[in-house]
Amino acid sequence: MGMRKNQTMICAPLMAGTVDQVIELAHTAKLKGADIVEIRLDYLKSFITPADIQKLIRECPLPTIFTYRPVWEGGEYNGDENTRFEALKLAMELGADHIDIELKAAHEFDNFLSGKKPENCKVIVSSHNYDYTPDAEDLGNLVARIQAAGADIVKFATTATDITDVARVFQITVHSQAPIISMVMGERGLISRILCPKFGGYLTFGTLEPGKVSAPGQPTIDELLNLYNFRSINIDTKVFGIIGNPVSHSKSPKLYNRAFKEDGFNGVYVQLLVDDVSRFLKTYTSPDFCGYSCTIPHKEAILQCCDDIDPVAKSIGAVNCVVRRPNDGKLFGLNTDYIGAISAIEDRLQDPQGRTTSPLTGKLFVVIGAGGAGKALAYGAKEKGARVMIANRTYERAREVADLVGGQALSLAELSSFCPETGMILANTTSIGMHPNIEQTPIPKEMLSYYTLVFDAVYSPKITRLLREAQESRVKVVTGVEMLIGQAYKQYEMFTGLAAPKQLFAEIMEQN
Repeated sequence: MGMRKNQTMICAPLMAGTVDQVIELAHTAKLKGADIVEIRLDYLKSFITPADIQKLIRECPLPTIFTYRPVWEGGEYNGDENTRFEALKLAMELGADHIDIELKAAHEFDNFLSGKKPENCKVIVSSHNYDYTPDAEDLGNLVARIQAAGADIVKFATTATDITDVARVFQITVHSQAPIISMVMGERGLISRILCPKFGGYLTFGTLEPGKVSAPGQPTIDELLNLYNFRSINIDTKVFGIIGNPVSHSKSPKLYNRAFKEDGFNGVYVQLLVDDVSRFLKTYTSPDFCGYSCTIPHKEAILQCCDDIDPVAKSIGAVNCVVRRPNDGKLFGLNTDYIGAISAIEDRLQDPQGRTTSPLTGKLFVVIGAGGAGKALAYGAKEKGARVMIANRTYERAREVADLVGGQALSLAELSSFCPETGMILANTTSIGMHPNIEQTPIPKEMLSYYTLVFDAVYSPKITRLLREAQESRVKVVTGVEMLIGQAYKQYEMFTGLAAPKQLFAEIMEQN
């Protein structure tokens, strides 16, 4: 697991119908690497007795938080408050390490205890907003109210309507005088859960298995420890990530985080579900947010946000990698897409005679898609001496890109009967065939025999329907995974200043 570089705990929420099932889950949580468990009393199916609480405390192998969440705060309990308070009070008296009481009920609960709070039990006062994240002033006021309610530990969870909401929560967390648990729920809030050790959070929540969450957007314990190297994140950790929408399918975090760990580089690489790329970059201006990969649909919009752009990226009109220069904090944009794809295609076409010109020279290179990746590939193929044809759903857009790179254009519908010659190259740069729409393909199978090689930028699944049908037609294929590895080499070097661990990248992609 490596040396622990932060004090932030991983808490496993335990939701089960019986006391024995909860205890079993607590042992699983310990095996998986959790530091503490949250026992959700509101999920227990039968009436809770003092013996139940005693058994939970006695047989739980990890420190505990007892939570009895009512329906009005997003929980399952729908009974009277006195019964609920009685159970929490009992947990405190019998040796629970923490109990969680909602801000709305904190004053009433305090009266119920009539000042008799056991010394060794810490009280978490919590507030949950399932609709949005308030502005900075309102968040500050909320934390003050939670502290005034007698909290030993402040807890609030808000909902991300935009990834920039998380920045306000980081600000509150880093300046909090009291121990604080601050989460932003939903996929747009994921970084709040991964980066909390960097900003001094008391704990984060990690689930025992995917989907078994107590709040939207929780990662698994396994992901926190083994994908994001959670124990190694500290105040100096540099943050990198992939900007896109959608982005949850990205394999990049597996690639970069493993390489960071092997190289002893203090960085973490996260998925960044971004709606407005300009707003994102204007919000996260800290020097510790050091660099980004950029994917669909932001590759063209991000170009406008860079202070300096590589000439090739400018010609393509798309950027897929942005690095913050350490000396002046300026954003430098480049495009590594075409490097990865073109070199993989050349490798596959290369004949053993070791010719000096590119095997793409003189070939008809058909690119499906006229977005950032399509443009990049068209530009790269043109540079290698290929004749370029752009096919797109809308002909006008195909024509635009074709004029830009000096090629021809046709509509996607026309591609279904396009066969002027044999030995062509086909490159799909759209999301056609991407998970979950794995039965889609951009071109009928019977047309594939006119091509000598088919490339698909989609890498989830690795073998798309397009590639499978190409293989069945005895045509060479290059997968999106090969392009991903190729362009990742360059990005890794830009991010870290270190040579890319090529063998490691290949192994990781093979396993995944």
